[in-house]
Amino acid sequence: MRLQRALARAGVASRRRAETLIREGRVKVNGQTAEIGMSADPDVDRITVNGKRLQQTREVWLALHKPVGYVVSRRDPQRRTTVFELLPPIPGLTYVGRLDVTTTGLLLFTTNGWGANRLTHPRYQVERTYRALVHGRSADQIRRALQRPVLVDGRPVAIRSWTVRPGPQGAVNLLLVLTEGRYRIVRRLCEKLGLKVAGLTRLSHGPVRLGRLQPGKWRHLTSQERAALPVPRTADE
Repeated sequence: MRLQRALARAGVASRRRAETLIREGRVKVNGQTAEIGMSADPDVDRITVNGKRLQQTREVWLALHKPVGYVVSRRDPQRRTTVFELLPPIPGLTYVGRLDVTTTGLLLFTTNGWGANRLTHPRYQVERTYRALVHGRSADQIRRALQRPVLVDGRPVAIRSWTVRPGPQGAVNLLLVLTEGRYRIVRRLCEKLGLKVAGLTRLSHGPVRLGRLQPGKWRHLTSQERAALPVPRTADE
């Protein structure tokens, strides 16, 4: 794997910061000063940063049921509670996509930064399923509106499938399967349809489902879930 990726996975630095460390000559591989573009195997090669040997962390994948009120960020300038306060202190752990502060549901985390990008980049069309409770139009009106492309920022939202059902007290339950993750895309789609969102939950991301995981709780992905992830074993595959 690329050297900067190995450093990021070990929690030494972000990829950008890792590149700076390499340029400054502070990284060595098997005693030789590293260069940008170099590859290394942390399980075989001796990698040091400022003379200290790199301790490669085991690849980790977690699922969290994000509650309302938590910010998807390592640190928040407004000092709001972040999702990382719900998780164990694992070096190099990063979130896979985002959920806004008022959205709940499944949020994935991993130490595989390249894998995180693979699951969120629109090129790979990984499905995300959302359940929204909305007001403002009838179920029939929403069905008719969704039969045509919905444009956000001049581009159609990548909707794979949808289901509309009457909800409680005149509300409507909307189930959406999207293959993109633009910023606040479900809420912005609903705004385009003239809908007010009363509640929004992500139910799945790729092959991983929220299931019965309770708000604020996390778990490791199962071996079956990890095998089903559309993430090749290495970034070179």
